[in-house]
Amino acid sequence: MEPVAVGLVGAGPWAEMAHAPMLAKGPHTRLAGVWARRPEAAARLGAPVHERIEDLFDAVEAVAFCVPPAVQAELGVLAAKAGKALLLEKPLAADLDGARRLADAIGEAGVASQMLLTLRYSPGTRDFLAGCARIGAFGGQAAAISGVLSGGGDFATPWRLERGALLDVGPHVIDLLDAALGRVVGVRAHGDPLRWVGLLLEHEGGAVSEVSLTMAAVGDLPPLRVEVYGTQGSVRLPASDDDEFARVAEEFAATVRRGGGHQLDAARGLHLQEIIAAAEAQLATP
Repeated sequence: MEPVAVGLVGAGPWAEMAHAPMLAKGPHTRLAGVWARRPEAAARLGAPVHERIEDLFDAVEAVAFCVPPAVQAELGVLAAKAGKALLLEKPLAADLDGARRLADAIGEAGVASQMLLTLRYSPGTRDFLAGCARIGAFGGQAAAISGVLSGGGDFATPWRLERGALLDVGPHVIDLLDAALGRVVGVRAHGDPLRWVGLLLEHEGGAVSEVSLTMAAVGDLPPLRVEVYGTQGSVRLPASDDDEFARVAEEFAATVRRGGGHQLDAARGLHLQEIIAAAEAQLATP
């Protein structure tokens, strides 16, 4: 299969560390161009730099995004209208209205989309979800505890500092529990978005799960923990491996080439955004 020519929108630290190497490595994709608001940063990524985003669209088959959520929602609509397949970061947008506009634009254009929910591309995660289906699962718990926002590093970006862990790591954790226990149909939230957030998720079919999220912790912090319990046993999410991004590129190329859908498409991202928006509304209520 000829590598898919993918253009990258964004040239920040995560684009340089993950997206650009993933797309350039091949054999399923090639990094065919970059557009960013800072051309000098884009020039470091080893691909032709385009001054106008429309010129990038003209030069590629598909577009990958590594920009803040609000920017992704705005520019993703333009890419969809240009007929390009989209590889999208989580969350889909900064707010529910933006997520709906982007998902609607993708649906109206009939283009392929795929979310970069990296944990879902690990064989260990797929084994975990298969195990959940075998144990008569009725409940689960998850904790994502980090200090990303406490040290002022590259990922202490304005939107993360403003919105906290729920918008950043929430999509990963909610997606896993939704896939493991059934579609989330209700959420109850408490806590402080910039410190510690607790979620009680109600799943279709009656299962219940609990989530703890923070990106403001310090000290000796544990790895991501996700556990599911059922009438016939329990399953724990194993540590991820180092090849998720290679699998993302391979699956995205297949999604583009076959012209069909992917289970982690923009509609999936919209579903996760609806849950997060409902939780944020509760946290904002005195």
